[in-house]
Amino acid sequence: VQLVESGGGVVQAGGSLRLSCVATGFSFDLYAVGWFRQAPGKEREAVSCTSGRNGPVYYLNSAKGRFTISSDSAKNTVYLQMDSLKPEDTAMYYCALSGLCSPDPSGQAHWGQGTQVTVSS
Repeated sequence: VQLVESGGGVVQAGGSLRLSCVATGFSFDLYAVGWFRQAPGKEREAVSCTSGRNGPVYYLNSAKGRFTISSDSAKNTVYLQMDSLKPEDTAMYYCALSGLCSPDPSGQAHWGQGTQVTVSS
């Protein structure tokens, strides 16, 4: 099982980024893939999750209405479209695999290496 994130970068406040998580070694339709983020000095927090069985779930109140999770099962890829970005969205963003969507980082079975998102004011 391997998860590889990409799409991070530096963007001005109000801008957009689309993160990608390419998964190999398992069938996306049978598992859940979530996005988490961790800012320096803070705990890792759940952003959103999607699964073949249950569709999208959004955990982060501050991201609701700005972030959209989607997937392409043919490409085994999960995306996180982030719009109206704010400086407080600055963090390392990770995708993670689990059996069911869960906001608990300790409940994830596999992690990607992360992609850095920096939002300047």
